[in-house]
Amino acid sequence: MNVLTTPEVIDTIAGLRARLAGTGARAGERPRVVLVPTMGALHAGHLALVRRARELGDIVVVSIFVNPLQFGAGEDLASYPRTLEADVAALATVGADLVFAPTGQVMYPHGPSSTRVTAGPVGTLYEGAARPGHFDGMLTVVSKLINIVGPDVVVFGQKDAQQVFLVEAMLADLDFRPVIEVVPIVREESGLALSSRNRNLAEEQRAAARALSAGLAAAASVAGRGVAAALQAAHAFIDAQPLVKLDYLVVVDPQTFLPVAADHLGPARMLVAALVGSTRLIDNAALDLN
Repeated sequence: MNVLTTPEVIDTIAGLRARLAGTGARAGERPRVVLVPTMGALHAGHLALVRRARELGDIVVVSIFVNPLQFGAGEDLASYPRTLEADVAALATVGADLVFAPTGQVMYPHGPSSTRVTAGPVGTLYEGAARPGHFDGMLTVVSKLINIVGPDVVVFGQKDAQQVFLVEAMLADLDFRPVIEVVPIVREESGLALSSRNRNLAEEQRAAARALSAGLAAAASVAGRGVAAALQAAHAFIDAQPLVKLDYLVVVDPQTFLPVAADHLGPARMLVAALVGSTRLIDNAALDLN
């Protein structure tokens, strides 16, 4: 399929399936389909995912759907930015072919589905503890999107490290066909990880939020001295910022996503989440504990 100057926007499941089926027939063989699931309000981090998807396949499908199952009571579902026109314009610059932009009625015609994919014990930790049910909702919609699109590859960003771990586990546990491609975190020049929620930060808050990435970098620089030294280095930056209210700072084993022992050696990942004003931010970094 040739890259479209402007992606074709499709808002029904039947319409998307028919479009993909028709493309395969014209090509004479099954094209390689890559799915990039998003909730819209796209920024440069999302566009990096689409650029990578363009390298990996013949047809790039970007889904834009603000999934209500991922939002709990008191969270920002109603105010979550919905910028479809701007998103489509941005996707035209990075080679997306199709945009799947269904409504809630299309995805959940009978209301929130009673059938859910559960994230298991890891889904109740870290972000799952702060946002109960979030990962069950995420996995449920990702499984629906995979079923609808039928991709060969699904692309996610490393910024949502716990999400990546749980999607990888779901793909393996349920024998889903696509493989996952994980794209490194895209950061502002200051080091702040790009997020749709960054737009909610006042200038003073944005400056304070840089303590998260600075703390992670400090932890990585002393990781050779062990878990305690890495945590201490990160806390030194984060705790010094009165505008940053730390939720969690933890070092996990990449294989289990459980907290590492104090004497852990080898690869690890540090996760951080904090409120900056009323804006919740997350970040993470790989550590080499040796």
